[in-house]
Amino acid sequence: MAALLYRVMPRRLGEPLGQFAIMLGFRWLIGVMRFTGVLHVDLRELDRLRDDNGIVLVPNHPTMLDAVLIMSRLPRVVCITKAALWDNWALGGGIRLAGYMPNDAPLPMMRRAAQAVQAGNQLLIFPEGSRTATPPVGHIHRSFAVMAKAAGAPVQAVLIEADSPYLAKGWPLFRRPVLPLVFRVRLGERFIVGASTDDCVARLERHYRAELPGCWPPAWLAIQPAAAPRKQAA
Repeated sequence: MAALLYRVMPRRLGEPLGQFAIMLGFRWLIGVMRFTGVLHVDLRELDRLRDDNGIVLVPNHPTMLDAVLIMSRLPRVVCITKAALWDNWALGGGIRLAGYMPNDAPLPMMRRAAQAVQAGNQLLIFPEGSRTATPPVGHIHRSFAVMAKAAGAPVQAVLIEADSPYLAKGWPLFRRPVLPLVFRVRLGERFIVGASTDDCVARLERHYRAELPGCWPPAWLAIQPAAAPRKQAA
């Protein structure tokens, strides 16, 4: 259906529809996980961003659930996706309809992202590039600052805290976690990119490290090779 709508609907109507549909789908998933006791999560602070148009959201990235958590609360989010997903029969139509950007060509990607923000969208980008390898935060890339500067948009730090390394970098695919999974998502500082994008990168990294000293509890050690295995859920 999304693939068909992408072909026939004008972008000014199709993109908001696609973004809203993705939010509803993720919200349903989070609701099911909450109802079944798999997940305990506090996302209330994200609601303060619902009416903030034209901003760049930069969360830390502890697990694969991070984008789902954030996008389940915000109706006008665009993000950068792997180019391979655009040809995926299940996901490609929705991604195209929502106006996401593929990561196959850096300069066009950054230009399209800046244009999306200028059009009033909220750009979600993980400045670490991938999931956190060394908690509390990994190396920060400057692409988020370049996009924000090109769009003339503020940068909003989003702080994700998790009690488990489930679906973190290095977590074995078929290893069960201890349940429930507990997440809290809160808002950090809002930055304006000045003349130097490197300065914005350094400020964001300092902010992460000051606010996320205990992002991973001792349970993180459970996925390290030399550590004793963590007690599994029944």
